[in-house]
Amino acid sequence: MGDNAVMGLAKLGQCVWLDTLSRGLIESGELSRLAGVDGVSGVTTNPSIFQKAISGSADYDEALKKLIQENYTDPKELFFSLAIEDVGAAADTLRRTYATSGGQHGFVSIEVSPDLAHDTKATIAEARWLFSTLGRKNIMVKVPATREGLPAIEQLTADGVNVNVTLLFSVKRYEEVVEAYLRGLQQRVSQNHAVNEITSVASFFVSRVDTFVDRLLEELIEGTASEAEKEKLKGLMGRAAVANAKLAYRLGEQIKAGNRFKGLAGQGARPQRLLWGSTGTKNPAYSDIKYVQELIAPETVNTMPLDTIKAFMDHGEPRVTIRDDIDSAEGLLKELRSLGIDIEEVAKRLEEQGVRLFSDAYFALLGEIAKKRDKFLL
Repeated sequence: MGDNAVMGLAKLGQCVWLDTLSRGLIESGELSRLAGVDGVSGVTTNPSIFQKAISGSADYDEALKKLIQENYTDPKELFFSLAIEDVGAAADTLRRTYATSGGQHGFVSIEVSPDLAHDTKATIAEARWLFSTLGRKNIMVKVPATREGLPAIEQLTADGVNVNVTLLFSVKRYEEVVEAYLRGLQQRVSQNHAVNEITSVASFFVSRVDTFVDRLLEELIEGTASEAEKEKLKGLMGRAAVANAKLAYRLGEQIKAGNRFKGLAGQGARPQRLLWGSTGTKNPAYSDIKYVQELIAPETVNTMPLDTIKAFMDHGEPRVTIRDDIDSAEGLLKELRSLGIDIEEVAKRLEEQGVRLFSDAYFALLGEIAKKRDKFLL
């Protein structure tokens, strides 16, 4: 049997991670099949994913009842007990992938509480707890790329925690994230601690950028009477996200080629890989694999919803595309800026929105768990 398109990406140096997790996915053997037959080499989770998994089915009811019988009643304790069990089981499923790749692949990510996004100390404490409680080398803890998240990323890296930096939209913030990672590695080296097993990814969100920028372009289109100007503006739609991501990739390549990282690499350090997040296409006018096909790059990860994985298997073309039109990406963002659409301001707004949406999903989930708890206590 020939390789599928996902395995084709792996041959080009790009990993595919599944952007969902549920108990049913694990217990049915589907995750094991995806990892074995289809070439999926990691899993990411977030509060929205767990909200759908836990509140959207009865799969967790028996586990909840058991925890309640053991006197777990706080919704947050109940949630983390369920989430840790799922993430641990997923990590065990991918343990072989981790081992056979020399610790490069096979990771499962779990996120710190979204309401801690602007609390450095609490983020560090909860991330340490999650990493030590799960007690597996192929675990990553997701920390948001907020201003307050940067020192947490540095400290956790210095502690030897694998960090998945999430909610990253800005090339400038990405540079700060890499800097935090490198400082953390340098701390470990200065303390004579090993750095060869530390793995980190920077999750650069993609489709949400187009959703936001396209809305601004539509407002400009509605506000002009010139048909020529309308066509020009329409030609800019659906291009900002990929251009932004390509500039992040170019920056990452420059950092890896620099003497600072080379010195750390000499100590066994691994580069912090870029991970393309939010790669499911939200606009039906665009290809359902747009944010996969246009961002195929060596030494990166693309985390996809299951439907996007299946779509790429069906009609994706595994070939390196990251350098296509990369030199024009900066010009595109300059053109948008001339129209009053500054990508860094867009990134700031999207970060704020992302923190809020994840926090809302998290508290909605805690509310659902509380309702189930009260029902089971009757």
